[in-house]
Amino acid sequence: MNELSFIRKNLRSKRRSLSSFEQKQAQLDVLHHLNTLPIFHSSKKIGLYLHAFGEVHTELLIELCFKKNKQVYLPMICSMNQRLVWVKISKNQYINRRFSHHPLGMKEPMATRAKHVSSIDLLIMPLLACDRYGTRIGMGGGYYDRTLASAKHKPYRLGLAHQFQFIEHTLKRQSWDQPLDVLLIPQRVYYFKR
Repeated sequence: MNELSFIRKNLRSKRRSLSSFEQKQAQLDVLHHLNTLPIFHSSKKIGLYLHAFGEVHTELLIELCFKKNKQVYLPMICSMNQRLVWVKISKNQYINRRFSHHPLGMKEPMATRAKHVSSIDLLIMPLLACDRYGTRIGMGGGYYDRTLASAKHKPYRLGLAHQFQFIEHTLKRQSWDQPLDVLLIPQRVYYFKR
């Protein structure tokens, strides 16, 4: 098993073992950090994710976006090119949980019309690991990397993670990897130079 496979397996396991109390506390802490960021307040169109695999939960973040009259977009996998497209959801749709189940295990918005990531102002992304240079390791499907690589306008990229997902040593960055601009963990905010 190579180092990246080991990191992925280890962090997936750690994420799944978090208690509901730990998840709730992490969500409250990152929500507090998010609410202090000027980029959050100036952004109108915000891309978020529905947690499914132990990522930092996003219910309160989505609710805050609606409260602040932001447009909320959720990712949907485009089967033709294996990239993500972004579907605007309404508060009503979110409250009533009108989502479909994707074969990979997560929920997706149901829609016929979607936007390219270039139209998003702030993209809040899940991750498995991030280092001190903003190198992000995702679940391994490459969906976010492929999607961002094709973007004419790059949205501001914000990662959410638990404390143990921040890696002190430098992760190897591949040419296709799309780094983060900022990382929120419960304890602090990390800014990176793009």
